[in-house]
Amino acid sequence: MKHTLLIRVLIGTVLAVLYCSGSGLSAAGKLGNDWQSPIALAVSPDGQRLYVAAATGEALLILDTGTGKILRSIDLPDPPTGVCPSPNGQRLFVTTAAPESKICILDATTGKLLKTLAAGHSATAPAISADEKTLFVCNRFNNDVSIIDLGSGKETARVKVIREPVACALTKDGKHLLVANLLHNGRGDADYVAAKVSVIEVASRRVVKELSLPNGSGSLMDIRISPDGRYAFVSHILARFHLPTTQLERGWMNTNAGTLIDLLNLKIINTVLLDNVDSGAANPWGVAWSADGKFVCVAHAGTHEVSIINFPALLEKLGKLPEKPDPNKAYDYTAASRSAADVPNDLSFLVGVRQRIKLGQNGPRAVVISGNRAFIGNYFSDTISVVDLAEATPRPQHWRLSLDREPSMVRKGEQTFHDAGICFQGWQSCASCHPGNARVDALNWDLLNDGIGNPKNNKSLLLTHKTPPAMSMGVRESGEMAVRAGIRHILFTVQPDAAALSMDEYLKSLKPVPSPYLVKGSLSKAAQRGRKVYQLNGCAGCHPGPLYTSQQHYDVGTLGQFDRGNEQFDTPTLVECWRTAPYLHDGSAATMKDTLTAKNPKDKHGITSKLTPQQMDDLVEYVLSL
Repeated sequence: MKHTLLIRVLIGTVLAVLYCSGSGLSAAGKLGNDWQSPIALAVSPDGQRLYVAAATGEALLILDTGTGKILRSIDLPDPPTGVCPSPNGQRLFVTTAAPESKICILDATTGKLLKTLAAGHSATAPAISADEKTLFVCNRFNNDVSIIDLGSGKETARVKVIREPVACALTKDGKHLLVANLLHNGRGDADYVAAKVSVIEVASRRVVKELSLPNGSGSLMDIRISPDGRYAFVSHILARFHLPTTQLERGWMNTNAGTLIDLLNLKIINTVLLDNVDSGAANPWGVAWSADGKFVCVAHAGTHEVSIINFPALLEKLGKLPEKPDPNKAYDYTAASRSAADVPNDLSFLVGVRQRIKLGQNGPRAVVISGNRAFIGNYFSDTISVVDLAEATPRPQHWRLSLDREPSMVRKGEQTFHDAGICFQGWQSCASCHPGNARVDALNWDLLNDGIGNPKNNKSLLLTHKTPPAMSMGVRESGEMAVRAGIRHILFTVQPDAAALSMDEYLKSLKPVPSPYLVKGSLSKAAQRGRKVYQLNGCAGCHPGPLYTSQQHYDVGTLGQFDRGNEQFDTPTLVECWRTAPYLHDGSAATMKDTLTAKNPKDKHGITSKLTPQQMDDLVEYVLSL
C-alpha cells in the first residue's frame, strides 16, 4: 500500500513537471499559485515575444511566442489594463488602473522600469504615434483621453469624450484617434439610445466627429484599424431594448455585433451580427487584424470562442448590397438581407465568411495576431490560446500562466456572471446587461417581473445584497432572490443552486470605485459645501449614510408615461451614482442635475427648488462624490 502511494506521488510529480515545461515554466518565470487573469495582449514588432497584462496578478508577463515559456514577470504598482510596445520594439507602455493611474515605461527586453508617467482615473488602452513622440491614454472614469509628450513626459492635453472610453486606435496617417466609449450618456427613455465612437483630430486636440452606432449599441470593448489604414472594426453589443423580454430566440433581447468604419470618409459602413440564427456569440471583446488584412478576429468572452472573419469576403458581400431594395429586382427568398439596412438584423450574414472556433477555455478577452497565429488571453482559465489561422479547421493550443487549481467561490461567481453558457443558446451573460463589474448598461428594459409595457432603467448590482429589496419596484425581496430570478427569467435556464450561490458571493465582494470627483481621495471644497446642502434640504432623510438609502419605497413625483399611476419606487443607494446615469426608474434624467431640477418640481426628492445655482452645483458635486 505504501509503495503504491509512493509510486502515485512520483508519477504525479513527473507529470506536473512535464505539464509545466510545455506550459510556460522556465528559469526566468515560474507558474505561480496566484491567478494572473490576462486582460490585454501585445506582440513585439519582431513577433518573438508576447506581452501579457495580468490583471489580478498585477504583473506584466513576457512570453516566448515560439515555446510559450514565461521569460519574465514584472510586478506593477496596480492592476494593468493595457500594454503597447513602441514601434522600434525597445520600450513597453503599460497602463495601470487606479484613481490616479500610472503609466509604466519598461525596457522591452529586460523588463526594467525606465520611467513612470501620471494619468487619470483608471487609465487604459495606451496607443503610441509612429514617430514615438506622443502617447495616447484613455482615462476611463474621467471620460477623457490624455495626450502625452514622451520627450518631456508631460501631458499636453486632455480631450473630453462621451463616456467611459475603454479602447482607442490611431489612424495610420496619425491624424485621428478613434475612441470607443463603453456607454451612451443620454436619457434612457429616448427613441434612439446608443454609444458612439469619438473621433479626435490629433493636431487640434479636439473631437471633430462622433460616429453613431445602431440604436441599442453599447458595451463597446475594442476598436482596431486594418493594416492598410482604410477601415476600423469595433466590437459591441446590439441590444433590442425596445422589446419586452419575453424570449431570447433569434436575438430578441441581445445580439452581439461588430461595426465597420470607413476611415477615408470617417463614416459607418455597416454593422454585422456575430451570432448565428440559433446560437448567440455573447460578449464580443478583443479585436485583431492579420498583417495582410485577410482576417479580422473577435474574441467572444461569454461563449468562449473566437470568430475568424474573412475580411475581403465580408467587404465584397457588403459591397453587393444596395442602400435600398431594388423594386424591379425579383425577391430573393434565400437572402435575409436585400439592402444594406437589413444587415444589422441579419443573423445569417456571416455564413460562409466566418469561422467560430470553440477554445475550450473560459473568458477570452484579448486577442492579437502575429504572422498566421492568433493569441487569445483567457481571463478565467489563466491561459493563452494559440490558433493557427492557416489551418482549414484550426485546433487551438493552450499555454498556462499559473497552476491549474480550484478557484475561490468569489472567482467562481465572477466567472459564472460572465458566462453565457448558463444562458439559453448563449445569447447573453449577466455581464451583457451589467458590464464593468456588474454595473449598468444605461438602457431601459421591459422585464416581466412587474408587468409588461413599463420599462425600467437598469440598476447597478453594487450593494444589491446589502440594500434589499431589489429592482425599481422592489419586487425581489433580496439580492439572492434577484439573482435566481435573473437566471430563470432573463437567461431562460435552470441552473444548480451552486451557480447562484457563487454569484451571490461575487456580488457581495464588489467594492465601490472611488469617485473621480474626489480630490486625492477627499471631498473637494465644493463637495464639502454640498454636503451641508444635502443635510439641510431633506436629502439625508431618504438617503442616509453609510449606504445612502433608507431601503424604503416612496412616490417622489417621477411617474412617467408607461407607469400605472400609483407606484412607489425603491430608494436607490447613492454610492457610486457618478457612474450609473441615467437616473430615476425610467432613465428620464440624463444627469444628476436634471434629477434635482427638471425632475423635482415639487421638491419630492430633496427640497431643491429654492437653491441658488451655486448651492445646486455644490449639491451635485457632493452626491457625485459618494
